[in-house]
Amino acid sequence: MKTVQPRKQRYRLYHAPLHARGKFLHAHLSDELRKKLGRRSLRVRKGDRVKILRGDFKGLEGEVVQVFTKQRRVAVQGASLRKADGTEVPLKIHPSNLVITRLAEDKRRLK
Repeated sequence: MKTVQPRKQRYRLYHAPLHARGKFLHAHLSDELRKKLGRRSLRVRKGDRVKILRGDFKGLEGEVVQVFTKQRRVAVQGASLRKADGTEVPLKIHPSNLVITRLAEDKRRLK
């Protein structure tokens, strides 16, 4: 993106095509994975084990339960809010506040 105007940045973020939205869902890798894979970050997927770095659940390590592509957020097991009626709702966390500690086993990803 060449523009620096916030309204245009926001517009392009909200109207990005699906193949570009994957870039917004990247999270940093732990030091061990970084050395092993030779990469700094990867897209977060369901089944990955992540550690939360910021917010009320800082330090919590859990499995990714759901990835919200449209909202650019991730739901982590153990990080949930209790609503007024008593139901538990998963807290949606931005991937930049996560570190991937273990990858989900997948044939495509092992390549």
